[in-house]
Amino acid sequence: MKISTKGRYGLTIMIELAKKYGDGPIPLKVIAKDNGLSEHYLEQLAALLRNAGLIKSVRGAYGGYKLTKEPKHIHAGDIIRALEGPIVLVEGLENEPPAQQALWLKIRDAVREVLEKTTLEDLVQYNQNEKEPPEAYMFYI
Repeated sequence: MKISTKGRYGLTIMIELAKKYGDGPIPLKVIAKDNGLSEHYLEQLAALLRNAGLIKSVRGAYGGYKLTKEPKHIHAGDIIRALEGPIVLVEGLENEPPAQQALWLKIRDAVREVLEKTTLEDLVQYNQNEKEPPEAYMFYI
């Protein structure tokens, strides 16, 4: 399973709205500028998130977007499914040998469990507590 920019940037929108939860609506142009993203693309993603009932828009001079629920009640899985569709690792799983089916199902279930247990509140807390980015793997050839 590969999460596209839809899922990644949509999660960014949601985390930014969660950080400012209770402060009123946040314009997408602020989120776009703060994160170096395209406002036009974020508008497309916001429409999907709004249709999924995760955010609502507020019109007017002080308008923008805000979460429909508290960050502790929105899970990463809700966001990813709204933007990417169902979580599927392998197409045509029924045609795989039983041992491979079992492996793919275990992996799918593990991914689902992480997404369902991780809330926006968790992600905001992680961002606030993280002083340096986690070390990436370095490969030398």
